Amino acid sequence: MKDEKLSGNQETSNKKKLGSKRNLTLKEFQEGLKTGNTAILARAITLVESTKAEDKILSNQLVSHCLSNSVDSVRIGITGIPGVGKSTFIENLGSRLLDKGERVAVLAVDPSSIQSSGSILGDKTRMPYLAQNKNAFVRPSPTRKALGGVTTKTRETILLCEAAGFNIIFIETVGVGQSETAVYDMVDFFLLLNLPGTGDELQGIKRGIIEMADAIAINKADGDNLKKSHQAQSQLQKTMELYPPKYAFWNTIVGICSATEGKGIDTIWKTIQEFVSLAKSSGFFEEKRKLQREKWLYQTLDEELRLQYFEDNNSSDALESFIKMVRDSQISAGEAAQLLMRK
Repeated sequence: MKDEKLSGNQETSNKKKLGSKRNLTLKEFQEGLKTGNTAILARAITLVESTKAEDKILSNQLVSHCLSNSVDSVRIGITGIPGVGKSTFIENLGSRLLDKGERVAVLAVDPSSIQSSGSILGDKTRMPYLAQNKNAFVRPSPTRKALGGVTTKTRETILLCEAAGFNIIFIETVGVGQSETAVYDMVDFFLLLNLPGTGDELQGIKRGIIEMADAIAINKADGDNLKKSHQAQSQLQKTMELYPPKYAFWNTIVGICSATEGKGIDTIWKTIQEFVSLAKSSGFFEEKRKLQREKWLYQTLDEELRLQYFEDNNSSDALESFIKMVRDSQISAGEAAQLLMRK
């Protein structure tokens, strides 16, 4: 694998061309994405994540433009318990795809602290090859308390990456949780990574995720873990047979792999390719994307209504008085919400 890192002179030149302290116009964003400029892509993502009113107007125009100016892509969601090896798996598979001539984007979501709202955003350090390759783009983003294992702007970020020419999009979620399945509504293929030798192999995994997974891979299947991995694979495969199939064209596959040793990675990629091919030929692929765009509208409406409510001064004043009554057990939260909505 060749090191595709940009030289210091090239990076300095890019920054000068961008005018790092100057706001970019819609046309500059569009042209930058069209040429695959990752510096402009990074700034475009920052724009769509902004909560400023003027930035929202520009970002909405940019994202709408991207809808009809993106490449034919495959969106892959990767989830699993913390420590299962999601970043290492993506680094290994992504590197292989780069060698095949693909352009790979990784959207890594880091949990935000409940107390400080800060995030470590250290995923780039776990994907050194992808982070340095000119045909790859790694973007860690904080959840900012958003549920579902993704950020509130993950959908928009996917479109920006596709408009910049990245045709393989990985979404690495924060880890398995009760509402982690939100990522399913953003991807074409949903992969669940699991660990061997943890006793009950389903421990800590929510049933909803098991049901939504298009494939399950037992990672770290190497050394002393190899026998345990095969046992976990057999157990999970039997478990999957108890669930009704999600699709007429596909049954969830359980495999084993070692991201550190690179074993089984090619087999998993072939599984993803087979699924996408069958989904497209059956018409399911495009229908699922249409449903995802519909859910995107509902989510955005929910966010906008909430923001507008809290930005309204009259609502804020009324809210303060109801908060006091709820805290003092004078009224239930449900009744308070109804009265606030009437106001």
